[in-house]
Amino acid sequence: MRIGISVVTHEGQNIWQNGLGQNVVFLAELLQRLPFVQSVLLIDVGDQLVMPPQVDLNSKALRIMRQQEATDEVDVIVEMGGALDIQWLDLMRARGKKVVFYCCGQPFVGLAEASVFNKPTHAARPDRCDEVWLLPKDAVFASMMRTLHRCEVHEAPFIWHSQFIGRRAQEVAEQTGLRYGYQARPAAEDGTRAGLRVAIFEPNISVVKTSSVPMLACDEAYRAEPDSVAMMHVLNTLHLKDHPTMLYFANSLDLVREHKAIFHGRHDIVGFMVQHADAVVSHQWQNEQNYSYLDALYGDYPLIHNSPWLKDAGYYYPAFEARQGAAQLRHAAAVHERDIEDYRARSRQVFAALDPLSQPNLDAYAARLLHLCRDAKFAGHAGSRA
Repeated sequence: MRIGISVVTHEGQNIWQNGLGQNVVFLAELLQRLPFVQSVLLIDVGDQLVMPPQVDLNSKALRIMRQQEATDEVDVIVEMGGALDIQWLDLMRARGKKVVFYCCGQPFVGLAEASVFNKPTHAARPDRCDEVWLLPKDAVFASMMRTLHRCEVHEAPFIWHSQFIGRRAQEVAEQTGLRYGYQARPAAEDGTRAGLRVAIFEPNISVVKTSSVPMLACDEAYRAEPDSVAMMHVLNTLHLKDHPTMLYFANSLDLVREHKAIFHGRHDIVGFMVQHADAVVSHQWQNEQNYSYLDALYGDYPLIHNSPWLKDAGYYYPAFEARQGAAQLRHAAAVHERDIEDYRARSRQVFAALDPLSQPNLDAYAARLLHLCRDAKFAGHAGSRA
């Protein structure tokens, strides 16, 4: 079986622009390990025909090519990192090839926000694929996707590896001498420690991941215990700085009034944390699996989050409970140094479960492909080699 995964390249691209580029690489590496997979290649729908500089295709034995060049090179097409041409997909399916739409973004928001907020989007014909794969975080939308795409919808494991965050940390250390990773705050004679410098990395371009609840949690923690928060850094907010609602909301916070809040543009987590912060407060709405959480845990930073999937790691608060988020932030400020070994161990258990090359994940994706290709007619298909 030969597999192609779509990507979209553009000038000035960087693997840290979003998690999807990393996800494509992790999936490709996983599929390469399956015994019935002959080859995996990347199908570029962009304009550069090269991956971001952080991805060495040669060392990963990956090729990248245009759609037309891939016509006779693939048996299974995974539309994942970029939208493929509908006529080409129709041709491939007519030739007996299989097409999977691997939906990594939150699917309901992708449908609703584009029209409600007049956001630019790409709308492909829904019936272009043989199956839809969803991440566990989006299982609640399976029925909606099944109705929309008129095909089977299945869950696929969420996978992650530390290769990119580890490499970025090494790069920053070599350039600046600063180490990515939590540094114990000095204790005063009475045993108290300096407050946490909090970073909020939510992108603020969709209702599923915004800084609103984290800002409230930080302010509530500061009001209850001023020594728990030294500074609040709110990233990805420069495009909102003049919006009346944002101004009203921000100016209602004690942290802002007392000049303990700074609003920033976009920064990568490693470069920012090593200079400005030692804790992360986050919030999501029906989008609980995010690479940024894992990047923070990799550095042993206190992660105050509301992701039920990750409730056994970091410092968890439920739903929109800003006060509980504040309580967890205060708790982290008080105990993180003392409990860091246990904190690290719980994070490592999460990483092991997400490893693309772990046997459970290999088996799960093998099962998905075998099911997809159970009636395939192309030579050497998975069904004939199971």
